[in-house]
Amino acid sequence: MVRKKVPEWLNSTMWSTPPPPSTDDDGLLRHSPVTKISSMKEEAESISVASRLNSAPPPSTASSVPSPSPRPRNGSSISGGSGGYGNSVGPSSEDFSRQAHLTAELSKKVINMKELRSLALQSLPDSPGIRSTVWKLLLGYLPPERSLWSTELKQKRSQYKHYKDELLTSPSEITWRLVRSKGFDNYELKSESRCMLSRSRITDEDHPLSLGKASIWNTYFQDTETIDQIDRDVKRTHPDIPFFSAESSFAHSNQESMKNILLVFAKLNQGIRYVQGMNEILAPIFYVFRNDPDEDSSSHAEADAFFCFVELLSGFRDFYCQQLDNSVVGIRSAITRLSQLVKKHDEELWRHLEITTKVNPQFYAFRWITLLLTQEFSFFDCLHIWDALLSDPEGPLESLLGICCAMLVLVRRRLIAGDFTSNMKLLQHYPTTNISHLLYVANKLRSKMLV
Repeated sequence: MVRKKVPEWLNSTMWSTPPPPSTDDDGLLRHSPVTKISSMKEEAESISVASRLNSAPPPSTASSVPSPSPRPRNGSSISGGSGGYGNSVGPSSEDFSRQAHLTAELSKKVINMKELRSLALQSLPDSPGIRSTVWKLLLGYLPPERSLWSTELKQKRSQYKHYKDELLTSPSEITWRLVRSKGFDNYELKSESRCMLSRSRITDEDHPLSLGKASIWNTYFQDTETIDQIDRDVKRTHPDIPFFSAESSFAHSNQESMKNILLVFAKLNQGIRYVQGMNEILAPIFYVFRNDPDEDSSSHAEADAFFCFVELLSGFRDFYCQQLDNSVVGIRSAITRLSQLVKKHDEELWRHLEITTKVNPQFYAFRWITLLLTQEFSFFDCLHIWDALLSDPEGPLESLLGICCAMLVLVRRRLIAGDFTSNMKLLQHYPTTNISHLLYVANKLRSKMLV
């Protein structure tokens, strides 16, 4: 069989990320001893895709205590305040121009979504408020007609409040509401035992020991495990960013909002419920909305983030269903598509990874895809990557696979020179990368697919 020739443009040195200094290599080695990588190669085939996501937290979200001065991955500095996006470099003239263009577009009575997507694809400026509004438009939470925004927001926020009242209220409070609705309020208010119901008024559905499917208490106890898992995951979300993890009332309030969103989602989506790692997907959305300088928008960040989180996850929900792992819509299908993309663009690289060194794309791409790259780059770099994901008219998955393919292309020289162990280290701890360059390469690959 004749091997497909590598395109000349891929051989250019501009596409390859230079090897990091030796100190950086030491950093990559610290979590991946050779013995661990070798054993993983043998074990990974027998591990269910869905069970791996559920059974252990992603490597970089471990609950260990962060160092006093964490080093952000892939170049972005991290701000310590509740607002801002942590950029260490001031905006360029191009940023100002793009911001002016975006502001003009967002001011129109009817927003041109095609134009907005085109602007967002180039990455949005970090000016407060712009990304919040644009993401809501790209995710379909806001309609293009500005005159409808007020009505839509009022309706959706009221709906979310109803969800919380219905799904997050404790069984005790639900029981008291039922009692009051039956006309016993006056009696109970006069009773010295205000917090006790007489036995005759407690139905099977109200009893804490009831195992009936209609029992609110039985449902409550079944949800306890999910609540505990959400609580643990939210508390260890981005421990290096004060917005999420500082010992302040603001950070605790943000944690509570994230817990509410994830629990409401879990209770409304019984087929999926909560899957470990969803907190990482929610974090960028809630952060952007909560830091909106408009006080009304910021105060309703929880409701707005809930609906946008649901919309974003709707395109990936099948990845979290273990029964669909091997289907055409499951996670294995997405990983196979990535493998095919790599083979199409660079068969030499594909052959070296999957045939010569036996690096199954599931070993690294599983986390890349299911967590939307939130664990491979710094938090603030991810915001720019998500601008591109959300602006794709064909859906975020198409852009996600293109970016994953570009990530492999950018380190192809190191991968071609590596064996199984070194390549696994490299792909599980992706090196520092210029995000604008990464997105450019991904767009270049995408355009060649359309030729």
